[in-house]
Amino acid sequence: MTTYLENQINNYHCQLRGVTLPLVILTCWSFYSVCYGGDLQHAPDRPNVILFLVDDMGVMDTSVPFLVDSDGQSKRYPLNDYYRTPNMKRLAAQGIRLSDFYAMSVCSPTRISIMTGQNSARHRTTTWISPEKNNGGKLGPPDWSWRGVTPNTVTLSRTLQAAGYHTIHVGKGHFGPFQSEGADPLNFGFDVNVGGRSIGAPGSYSGLENYENKNKRDRAVPHLEKYHGTDTHLTDALTAEALMHVTEATQNGKPFFLYLSHYAVHSPHQSDPRFAANYLASDKPERAQNFATLVEGMDKSLGDVMDRVNQLGIGEETLILFLGDNGSDAPLGHQHAVACAAPLRGKKGSHYEGGVRVPFMAAWAKPNGDHRLQKKWAIPAGKLQSQMANVCDLFPTICELTSAESPNGHEFDGRSLKRLFSGKSDPEHSQKFLMHFPHEHRSSYYTTLRDQNWKVAYQYHKLGDANGARYQLFDLETDPFEQTNLAKVKPKKLREMMLELQDELERHQALYPSGSETSYQPLRPTLPQTSTR
Repeated sequence: MTTYLENQINNYHCQLRGVTLPLVILTCWSFYSVCYGGDLQHAPDRPNVILFLVDDMGVMDTSVPFLVDSDGQSKRYPLNDYYRTPNMKRLAAQGIRLSDFYAMSVCSPTRISIMTGQNSARHRTTTWISPEKNNGGKLGPPDWSWRGVTPNTVTLSRTLQAAGYHTIHVGKGHFGPFQSEGADPLNFGFDVNVGGRSIGAPGSYSGLENYENKNKRDRAVPHLEKYHGTDTHLTDALTAEALMHVTEATQNGKPFFLYLSHYAVHSPHQSDPRFAANYLASDKPERAQNFATLVEGMDKSLGDVMDRVNQLGIGEETLILFLGDNGSDAPLGHQHAVACAAPLRGKKGSHYEGGVRVPFMAAWAKPNGDHRLQKKWAIPAGKLQSQMANVCDLFPTICELTSAESPNGHEFDGRSLKRLFSGKSDPEHSQKFLMHFPHEHRSSYYTTLRDQNWKVAYQYHKLGDANGARYQLFDLETDPFEQTNLAKVKPKKLREMMLELQDELERHQALYPSGSETSYQPLRPTLPQTSTR
């Protein structure tokens, strides 16, 4: 393949003087696709993988319906009619979307879970990383992994790099604080890094402001100097860089892993002026309108990525995985109410479903059931999968997809999603999700465990997060929006779930919050008092 491209570039060079190299490459790939697209003997053995990650995008921040009704059918809600995401609809129509997909409640824990295949209770980066200092909270465990990715961390990027993949990081990193190994993705298995550093949010989304806040210049998005002083939105700049590196990888004939991690739709919620007019007639406040423009700009990026890989002739061997990194942060209401993720309760950082449910889709960029790779990984078009899964599943999934060897001795908390991607149920796949947050945030010092339709939430310190309740118990089958706490009326089920929660924390070797501000005294969850009922 590389020889073919080189010959074509040489042949076209004299005829296309003054035309940019990416256009020449694109022309050659289009010719190759015409000549060989139907010849499966020339199909590559290993697929390209694009992990398209959106910051602070919850399951309701889209026009694509992910929630289901009591019969398991997708159901639209008002927020689905507010947001405009046509390219998410396009991707959903080509593949499968998961209705019950979970991430950690804030960003750094999720991102490191993606990189390690481990729950944050195990890898111990259990809250977002402050670039400057330990931000574990006054009662947080002092030994939590606030430095994030270290030289000893087993990562997905290192694994794919060792397997011969060209690994590309574009966008937000937030894997470690300033002056740490995790500050630069080049230190843990990425061949390319554009835009990734310790910061969790951009200084600005505007190229006219050089993607920095003039009052906090240490929050500037790096490596984008060519766009400084222009009206290029940050989302577009990162997309252009990603597509440039994908084109180069394709030219070189190597399979690639693109981790395209948008800063959108994180605050600052500055309007993307290209889409502002679409929301002026809504009843939403200005900041919520701005948030919606960031969502639509992200969606345009997804469409641009899909278009480019198909123009390059590699759509049939490129799998796109789309997801958010935690629940919604839309500025639409109280953090523990049914508001920004309605009808779900809560938002980013909370212990309710709105804090941890995110959109997830998997699709081939160009579906073709006769393609050799797609026969191995068949993904039905327009399918909705209701079985639970979470971000810890991505590492083992991508390893199986790419035939990359999992590191010896590395313990995964996830399992390959291959069977779920086919639209079938997987009886071997865990129906549990553990969310451990021994820190202060919108919800503070808590652990939740979902096991099938039951969910328990335990508060280590009564700080008002749950109206003073130590225990909350929900039956998500009959009460998916967490309106009725059954802790007092279902004492046996509460005790059963709390015993399971204790076991899961110990199995993950979790660190606990402290019972004292002056010295660390691990505070483990306690069982409810035995009831006679």
